[in-house]
Amino acid sequence: MADTMNNQTAAQGAGEQQAAKRGARKVRTGLVVSDKMQKTVVVQIDRRVPHPVYGKMVTRSKRLKAHDEENSAKQGDTVRIQETRPLSKDKRWRVVEIIERAR
Repeated sequence: MADTMNNQTAAQGAGEQQAAKRGARKVRTGLVVSDKMQKTVVVQIDRRVPHPVYGKMVTRSKRLKAHDEENSAKQGDTVRIQETRPLSKDKRWRVVEIIERAR
């Protein structure tokens, strides 16, 4: 009987660990390049990686659409975005905070 209880407790612990790992959402920082849509901003995320052959650092960029509920982020702002459930065809991120306002 005690063995069965220990196995159930271990299984619950493993399930909680998997849920915590699955619930960890990606967070990125980027620059708002467009705010022309309603409640949506386009955020460009730049990352520097070494060239596979020559080793020189090159900049790779990606543009992501993020949900901005208050329409508070403007073009040129630096924002932190977090991964979320699909909100539309292209939107899978939401604005968590505005780090720096555009000058």
